[in-house]
Amino acid sequence: MKMKAAPDWFMFFIVFWAIVMVGAMAIGGFFMFRKFLKVLPQRDGKSKLDWQNYWVERSRSMWTEESKQFLDELVAPVPTAFRDIAKHSIAAKIGQVAIEYGSSEVTRSHCIEGYIRATPKRDYRSLVSFLNRKGIDYAPYEHLLNK
Repeated sequence: MKMKAAPDWFMFFIVFWAIVMVGAMAIGGFFMFRKFLKVLPQRDGKSKLDWQNYWVERSRSMWTEESKQFLDELVAPVPTAFRDIAKHSIAAKIGQVAIEYGSSEVTRSHCIEGYIRATPKRDYRSLVSFLNRKGIDYAPYEHLLNK
């Protein structure tokens, strides 16, 4: 009894699906590896996530409704799937800035500076275009963008 060979389109479908699956696993692995690097302890014994949680908790009572709304406005361009993570890391940096300045509450100025400091350098172009679109004056913090 002779077996029939699979049609050519089916073989191409199997190869295409294998490439899609390997690509999806590679992308997922990349993001998992980045998350793994964030939980590794630094020289001081705390990880980046530990420090983020520390600054968020320490500054929690300093946030006003206005500053919370402004933070929501700042993270609006981040895709929904990553918005909570971005909001947490940006809030940590904003809280750190406010505490280091010795303020009693988080102000709009702290939010702008913390937002710039929390944003990776590779994203400065989109950050500047977003701030310009929203009409937010970032001139006092331009030196942070030129580092």
